[in-house]
Amino acid sequence: MSDEMTDDEKVFFTLALVEQCVRNTSLEDLHAGLVPGSKTGDFSDVKVVTPFGEIPWTRVSRISDEEMKSLMIEVTNRVFTFLTHAEDLLVVGAASRWNRPQLDPAMVTSARRRAAERE
Repeated sequence: MSDEMTDDEKVFFTLALVEQCVRNTSLEDLHAGLVPGSKTGDFSDVKVVTPFGEIPWTRVSRISDEEMKSLMIEVTNRVFTFLTHAEDLLVVGAASRWNRPQLDPAMVTSARRRAAERE
């Protein structure tokens, strides 16, 4: 796929896929909660109070295993649906205002390593 698309086409495809398959999911429900304020700016001054004691904000898991599993199933199903019906779902809404996607260095390294193994 990579060689068949221009960079601009890849950007458009990426934004459409992420907007429809990741952004518009139950991730929105997790994002909808209140965010604590921090005087220090690094949240070292924020804590969660539980019946079993306090947890520093920087150590709190913000998504449970159950929520993560559910989110990954939803995202996987949406990506599969998007790829199955790409020509009808290839639209970009609010994502058109997002930053332009960039290559992830760690993934590029993995891709190059795998490509070298095939040679």
